[in-house]
Order: sequence, then C-alpha cells, then structure tokens
Amino acid sequence: MRRIAAALLTALAAAAIVPAAAFAADGSEINSGDTAWLLVATALVMVMLPGLALFYGGLVRRKNVLSTIMHSFFGLAIVSVVWVVVGFSIAFAPDATGAGLFGGLDYALFNGVGLAPAAGSTIPFVLFAAFQLMFAAITPALITGAFAERKRFASFVIFTVLWSVFVYSPIAHWVWASDGWLFTLGALDFAGGTVVHASSGFAALVVALLIGRRAANGEALEPHDIPMTVLGAGLLWFGWFGFNAGSALAANGLAANALLVTNTAAGAATITWVLASYIHKGKVSVVGAACGAVAGLVAITPASGFVTAGGALVIGLVVGGLCYSATLLRSRLKIDDALDVFAVHGVGGTFGAIATGVFATVAINAYPGLIDGNPGQVFTQLIAVGATIAYAVVATFVIVKVVDVILGIRISPKEEEVGIDLSTHGEVAYQV
Repeated sequence: MRRIAAALLTALAAAAIVPAAAFAADGSEINSGDTAWLLVATALVMVMLPGLALFYGGLVRRKNVLSTIMHSFFGLAIVSVVWVVVGFSIAFAPDATGAGLFGGLDYALFNGVGLAPAAGSTIPFVLFAAFQLMFAAITPALITGAFAERKRFASFVIFTVLWSVFVYSPIAHWVWASDGWLFTLGALDFAGGTVVHASSGFAALVVALLIGRRAANGEALEPHDIPMTVLGAGLLWFGWFGFNAGSALAANGLAANALLVTNTAAGAATITWVLASYIHKGKVSVVGAACGAVAGLVAITPASGFVTAGGALVIGLVVGGLCYSATLLRSRLKIDDALDVFAVHGVGGTFGAIATGVFATVAINAYPGLIDGNPGQVFTQLIAVGATIAYAVVATFVIVKVVDVILGIRISPKEEEVGIDLSTHGEVAYQV
C-alpha cells in the first residue's frame, strides 16, 4: 500500500508540473510541432537581417561599409521596440476604421498578446507576433540600400520609426488582417510581395529621387567586397526558407511546398540574371548571380503558398531577366538607387504579386488563379499592387520631407567625401 501511495504521489507531482493545454476561443489547441517550427522560422527570418547587412555592405565603398551594416543591425533594434509598442497593434488588432485600413490600439505594448493561440491557429499568439516582427524589421531595412552612403544617421532612425508605423503596419493590416480591406477583397500575398517588397521597393525609388545622387569625386562607385555580398546573399537565401515556409504557420505540406518553390525560383532567377548579364556584357557576373538569387526569392514570396514547382520555375526564369533589365533602365535614367532596391524588390515584388494571380492553383491551396480558370484573381492582384504602390509612394514622400525639415536628410559634402564610417561612427572597417 505504501508503494502504491508513493507511486500515486509521484504521478500527481509529475502531472502538477505539466502545464495545461492552452486553447483559443474557438477551441484550437497549441500544437508543439507547429510551435517548434515557427520558433525556428522566426530565427531564420531574423538571420536575414545580418544577411542583408553583408549583402548591402559588400556593395558599397569601403569607407561606408560600417554605416551600411549599421542600417540593418540598428534597424532591427528600432523596429523591435516600435513593433511591441504600437506596430503590431496597428497591423493586426481589430480594425479601428470600419473600412479595413488599420487596427486599433488593442494590442499596444503587447496587451492581450498572450500564450494561448489565436482563433484558428495552433501556435501561441505571442509567437505569431514575434514572427511578424521579423517581417516588419526587414522591410524598412531593404529601403536603406537606396540611400546608402549619403543619409544622416539620425534621419535614418526617424525615417525608420515613421515608415514602420505609418506605412508598413497599415499595409500589413490591409493584406493580412482578417478585416483588412485587401484581405476581404481576396488579394493573395502569402509572405509579403506587396506588404514587404513592393512597398519597400517603390519607397526606395522615392527616397533615391529625393535625396539625390552620390558625390563620386572621381571615385568608382563599385562594390568593395564581392565575397561579403555573396555571403550575404547566401544567408538571405537560407533565411528565406523561414520567411516563406514559416508563413504556413504550421509544420505541414503547405510549408514544405513553400520551401521547395522558394528554392526553385531562386535558382531559376540566378540562371537567367547571369545569362542576361553574359549576353549584355560578355562576362559571367558573380554579383549578378547574388542579385539574381535575391530577385527570385522576392518574386516567389507572394506566390509561395499558392503555386507548384512548375509555376515557381516560370516565375523565377522571368523575373531574373526582368529585374536585370530594370537595373539597366535605372542606370540609363541616372537614378542613384545605390543598391538597386527598386529594380529587385519593387519590380520583383510587383511581378511576383501579379504572377500569383496567374499561377495560383487549387492543387496547392484553395485559391484558384488564371490557370485554374479564375482570371478575376489577376484583377484583384492588380488592385492590391496598385493600392500598395500608391500609398507607399505618397506616404514615403511625406515622411522624407518631414524628416528633411526637422533634421536635414543628407550628410554634408565634406562628410560624404570622408565617408560616413569615420565622420558619423568614428570607426573604420579595415585597418590599413
């Protein structure tokens, strides 16, 4: 009897330390496998920030490499705070307008963002918020490539805060919140073709036009460290598996397909960018291979939860040549989008969002596109792209003008000649 009692007490003690299952209002229960995958996916997306820092850092002159890296690194810190304070609430709280434009302050300071799953989800709500944080962090960081080597650091900080709150979060609400107007319209964007790439790409074009061209002073504006850029592209490719496959919000077949099509599109776009570069210049460009991979990753992002590997192959093959052509047009127009943010993210994201409406198939998800006999989906995608671009362009223009009035947006000619690393940060990347 004593042994039975002891065994019973041991069992009760063990049960006492096992937390009860958490349930959402609709009865959904947290799934440990899905939660584990989303924890990993969140970390993978976070790795994209240092990947972007290296990708951009290698493309600038050596006197500005630290300032360029700092944009991505410090940008993660800024948005991490903004997202908790108000950004997540604007993006995902119940709509405050009745028109699907932006959320209220229900989740400000992560109030109500707890451990239980949201309705219809199998992961903790707080994990969903953390996963979305990484998307919010990388989007304004993408824009920094447009003003590399010539923007004041304080202006960058203010711009990032304002753009995150007034551009990224509202667009995320439109597209991804269940009561957002584009979500209700039926727009498809699995992981951010409109929310992340089209918005940042066109914002980058606005910033580049407003801030003006770099002062070369007889220097060649060539990449100072191509291996760094390729390493950064590799980390972006790696992290993008979390970006796209994680957007399934579960460890399931949809996530597996998203991973496959992500890799397929990246490979295809790498090939076509390099081929286009070879036809144009007669050389096999290593930088071109890195840029091509990123272009493919950008274009497949909105489609990754809706298309087959065949669709991804077509998207990748087309976007590699399309984005390469966009870089040539940018050069011909003499627009100093320093690191071709518009050509890759603006053009690639826009094309990917529209192509989603063409190649989406019920063989992968429950949303038919043109190939499944639903041409109306292409029209819906065009509305989503047009609205995103229009809002991002106007809002970015206003933000840049406000920051310029408050602080001045561009460094002085002397600081630009010396380099931002030394003039602003008091450090140099390489000791001679």
